[in-house]
Amino acid sequence: MKKSSFLVTILCAAVLVTASGCASGGMFTAGNITDVQLSKNNFKIVARGVSGESKAGYLLGMSMSMGSVTNTFALIRVDGSGMLYKEALENLWKSYEASHGPVEGRKLALVNVRYDADVLNLFVYTQPKVMIRADVVEFTE
Repeated sequence: MKKSSFLVTILCAAVLVTASGCASGGMFTAGNITDVQLSKNNFKIVARGVSGESKAGYLLGMSMSMGSVTNTFALIRVDGSGMLYKEALENLWKSYEASHGPVEGRKLALVNVRYDADVLNLFVYTQPKVMIRADVVEFTE
């Protein structure tokens, strides 16, 4: 009787620990309706290769990257917010502003956007990292 109640307690604890873990499903890739045509001479390239990156650290988990999507399943996040794509894009714009001034009031667009990912998987620690690079164009009309 004691042995079966001990096993039930262990099983319940394992379920609770697993259910309270961290998971990240990568970026949201949806088509959008906006169509930017760069066929006219109504823009200029104002920056090339602007980049931003973000990373997070987790204990007792694993990360994997396939193409432009990075997935993580872990029990405990110890570093970063876990919103890798959002933070990488925000850091890209901060990097742009540091070199080229504020973006407010300007007609800017990102073109040639590239996503790269890197993961570090150790036995008890995993660290996904997302990098975004793009060129920035400004519309003149």
